Amino acid sequence: MAAIAPPLHNRHDKAALLESRQATRESAWVKYTILGTALSFFALFLLLPLAVVFVEALAKGWNTYLTALTEPEALAAVRLTLLAALIAVPLNLVFGIAAAWAITRFDFRGKQLLITLIDLPFSVSPVVAGLVYVLVFSNHGWFGPTLAAYDLKVIFAVPGIVLATVFVTVPFVARELIPLLQAQGREEEEAAVVLGARGWQVLWYVTLPNVRWALLYGVILSNARAMGEFGAVSVVSGHIRGETNTLPLHVEILYNEYQFAAAFAVASLLALLALVTLALKSWVEWRATRH
Repeated sequence: MAAIAPPLHNRHDKAALLESRQATRESAWVKYTILGTALSFFALFLLLPLAVVFVEALAKGWNTYLTALTEPEALAAVRLTLLAALIAVPLNLVFGIAAAWAITRFDFRGKQLLITLIDLPFSVSPVVAGLVYVLVFSNHGWFGPTLAAYDLKVIFAVPGIVLATVFVTVPFVARELIPLLQAQGREEEEAAVVLGARGWQVLWYVTLPNVRWALLYGVILSNARAMGEFGAVSVVSGHIRGETNTLPLHVEILYNEYQFAAAFAVASLLALLALVTLALKSWVEWRATRH
């Protein structure tokens, strides 16, 4: 019995599906050339420097490596880096949720201005942000005399480092939440309100569960930027050993003093933090895709 040919529209659907799976109709050598170029760039500018950091860090053995990580100044830098991140990330978490909810759920004057201000740290150099804080809070700045009268010190102290860290990490949580909340719409929140839910209940039981993976993703990115920030923190820190040096600043000081093994050892710690962040980021993306 002769096989029955599939309907014409089915054949067209299959052809369209095959075409949709092909990004281009270029020959194989063009595809492999593009892929090889991308992989070569990745290996040369990302993998090779990362490998060099760990090779140089262990060049003088494990004893030198561990000594560099456990000396008092290095431990002080670790504590300050963690402290700045532990303060800046929760602040930006609260701000990001509030800003994203306000922008996507309410209409008000100045909404576009708020969106622009959220993106400001992306367009302004961190060094410029640090200089602005110096201009405002230093002893000769706008509020310097007032702060000095109450024996409060911002610049060349921990508060200045926290302020600089908060500034550079402002956009991450909000920028992850805004597109998702806009795509989800307001229907579920409006239904909850009709059923008698209050504002906080809507936020806690409806909005946040729907955006939890984007929220976690923004927190991870914010934390990575907080721990790795150099420019703004460098301006406001004063480079006081054991007091106002974060991990990136400690690496710079060690390198400038020709303590290369110690510098790369501390840099490897930052690299490990970056790899952990990348792994968490990939896991969150995977879970968000499944969800």
